[in-house]
Amino acid sequence: MPKASDVEAVVDSMRYAHGITITRHADYTVVELRDPWNEGRMLQRYLLVPRSAAALPEGMPEGTLVRTPLRRMVVYTSVHCALLDELGATESIAGVCESRYVHVEPVLRGLQDGSVADLGEATSPDVEGMIRIGTEAILASPFQNAGYGPAEKIGLPIIECADYMEADPLGRAEWIRFLGLLTGRETTADSLFRATEAEYLRVRALTDGITRRPTLIVGKKFGAAWHVPNGESYMARLYRDAGADYLFHDRPGSGSTPLTFEAVIDRALHADIWLIQYNADTPMTYASLSAEYAPYARFDAFAGRRIYGCNTHDSHYYEEVPLHPDRLLAELIAIIHPELLPDHRFRYFAPLREK
Repeated sequence: MPKASDVEAVVDSMRYAHGITITRHADYTVVELRDPWNEGRMLQRYLLVPRSAAALPEGMPEGTLVRTPLRRMVVYTSVHCALLDELGATESIAGVCESRYVHVEPVLRGLQDGSVADLGEATSPDVEGMIRIGTEAILASPFQNAGYGPAEKIGLPIIECADYMEADPLGRAEWIRFLGLLTGRETTADSLFRATEAEYLRVRALTDGITRRPTLIVGKKFGAAWHVPNGESYMARLYRDAGADYLFHDRPGSGSTPLTFEAVIDRALHADIWLIQYNADTPMTYASLSAEYAPYARFDAFAGRRIYGCNTHDSHYYEEVPLHPDRLLAELIAIIHPELLPDHRFRYFAPLREK
């Protein structure tokens, strides 16, 4: 057997992503994922060995073996289908879960002609179908204290992409390099990320000279709780980079915090701008928002008609933003500081209409 040389190991520097480390050896690559919920612990270690290797290298550490490039993957999320599409690697998608959320054209065509299998819900996938279509690996998004049920028992590598836990927008985008390693498209992945990085930094620089930061509130009630992004979260970083004074920027941690309506309105009653993401068959309007919960009308942003809605039902927001946070940043700047991007063409948000 060939012997792997530790002397030749090179750590591939990730400039923005904190949850992943790539170490290249002479004849294999180690990818280590940090556990985003347990500081100092490892979530997974993957050992990527070229499919062309006649034998496994000696001296590899313990970890999950993945022969690359992967040719037949089951992908649990539309987000990762979209990333594979950006890489030109949709032919490696053999099956998907929760196909109703998939908006990626090559995958939709595959579902229609039968070349891509619909394997049901991610929480209870058709594992017999996975075996039948010759699945080599499963690409999934991990959640805290959640397993993968029967899929864990069929011996397939489960590749946990915790990219959504990155706090830096460019950190999340940088995970495309991991998918590039898995699919044999490293050069394409690096090129895509460099383009995103350059554009994000260019757009962010537009707000360097601002002297005023309009106050910002986001979201709305779901049930009894209004979830606000915490100050170290991905979205809070985007709001800051866009030149906003996000009113809950002082909440510690990443993720979000559920608050009561009263707690939100106490702080954000006079917010200059209000952004709402939603998923609906019809556009949100001031009339529908007020009908949903009349006290919304108390906010200054409601009275002043300064609410912008993003209907994810009609846009590719979730598919595009992970790799292209620059597009969302430009959109936010065009809303918060319209004088900086007066000719911006909106792709996600739109001002709410009256009815």
